[in-house]
Amino acid sequence: MNPIVVLQIAILALTVLCALLYAHQFVYLFLPFFGKKRTFGEPVFHKYAVLIPARNEENVLPHLLSSLAAQDYPQELLTVYVIADNCTDKTADVARAAGARVVERENKVQVGKGYALNYLFGEIEKTDGLDSFDAFLIFDADNLLMPDYITRINEVHSAGYEVFCGYRNTKNFFSSAVSAGYAVWYLHDSCHLNESRMMIGSSCNVNGTGFGFSRTLLKQIGSWQFFTLTEDIEFSTWCATHGVKIGYCRDAILYDEQPLTFSQSYKQRIRWVQGGLQVSLRRGGEIIRALVKGRGWRLYAAFETFALSLWGYLIGIANALCGLTLATLLGGIAGFFLALGGGLLGAALSFLAIGALTVYTQWDRIRATKKQKIMSIFAFPLFMISFVPIAMVAPFKKFHWAPIEHRVAVSVDEIEHRTENDG
Repeated sequence: MNPIVVLQIAILALTVLCALLYAHQFVYLFLPFFGKKRTFGEPVFHKYAVLIPARNEENVLPHLLSSLAAQDYPQELLTVYVIADNCTDKTADVARAAGARVVERENKVQVGKGYALNYLFGEIEKTDGLDSFDAFLIFDADNLLMPDYITRINEVHSAGYEVFCGYRNTKNFFSSAVSAGYAVWYLHDSCHLNESRMMIGSSCNVNGTGFGFSRTLLKQIGSWQFFTLTEDIEFSTWCATHGVKIGYCRDAILYDEQPLTFSQSYKQRIRWVQGGLQVSLRRGGEIIRALVKGRGWRLYAAFETFALSLWGYLIGIANALCGLTLATLLGGIAGFFLALGGGLLGAALSFLAIGALTVYTQWDRIRATKKQKIMSIFAFPLFMISFVPIAMVAPFKKFHWAPIEHRVAVSVDEIEHRTENDG
């Protein structure tokens, strides 16, 4: 058969597959405008252990601890633990000064957030006992919580969800174009993806920080066993493939710090891509079994997990490669670059539209000037398209976890009192 015909048939088939895998994300963009937002019933007050992995975070940690102390949730039901992981600064000292229970860890071999959490769970079991708590909340040291964060997240837990997460905002929304790109992505993840999943009764995804889970679930898992470079993706994958529904609360608002420079972003996103590869390879069998055996929302959650894994992305990559090959056969080098440029332009315009919709719908929640909000719309496509070269490089780089330095030491009040006229 003519190779051009073969490529045309392959492109048609792969395009149909891509549409089946990702069309729901287009629906997610508009569902929040028409769907009924989830409300929760009368809450039960649960006892929480707040877990904060921290590595050289003496500058930002005090502000997180202050925001925890300012929670309107009963303080006697909160116990704050900080694990000072391989620290060389005064992280442990500032945590103790703020009243947190501190565990110090030195391990240069097993490095990363997953290992730190596993160690902390072991230390809590030795001292207070894991059975002393109903659930566990995990935050990064650079986070800031609105005063009603735990009250709101507790509503989700009280509604029967074993895993729960909140709305991820950014405290340095437009410190740079890089931080703006991150900020819009996390807003999109919260207000379109997780919000829509809640509306249709599916499972949400946790995203790095600001999530929690019940003691019952921890016992079901056996121990904290998520040690890849992206332990949050691995945990979400485990939940989706084991029938554990993750709940989301749009009113539980957390502020997070984003990288300022492309070099910081490059290192972090190399780790994200490598971690995604690890999860897809290690949990691939579980994903397939869930697709075969799942029913209802469990099947849908497994389907989404597959679409957002290496295996789903490979279908999209194969489609792009077939398209570029066909363009080259038909138009030579000029055809190749024309097809590549057209594909990138189409992607950029799509991301521009998503960014514009996200900023428009979340305008009142973004703590930045009007100009910064508008400029972030244009930063978002650059952030997303830069994933392409990063994804190409990541598999060939050494797999290792490296911390991102946090410097934005501000309080919740300082962020909340920013106005659109601040310069």
